[in-house]
Amino acid sequence: MAHAVRPRSSVSLFATDGKSHPLQDTLVAVTLAMGVLAFVTAMFHSLHLISSWAGLIGFLTGAYGQYVSVTTRERFPLILGMGASAIGFYLGMAHGGLFGGVVG
Repeated sequence: MAHAVRPRSSVSLFATDGKSHPLQDTLVAVTLAMGVLAFVTAMFHSLHLISSWAGLIGFLTGAYGQYVSVTTRERFPLILGMGASAIGFYLGMAHGGLFGGVVG
């Protein structure tokens, strides 16, 4: 018996199931974008609203992405984005928080 061998795609390095995952890929992109935004804006004291909110959204998006992820190719960038989001969130909270100066 001859078995059909599917050629592996070089685009998806760790996608072992060979299927497309549009929801997970979207969550990865949003998590990475929010992580970069939160991390970069956390370096500026006056941008604490952006860094704290972007960090919170990025971390929650990444957590849901981890919950529904299927492959290592999806999990690895989610962890990186969640780490950057968490750092941005914590520094944003230290500089004034989610509502600092707006409410109260």
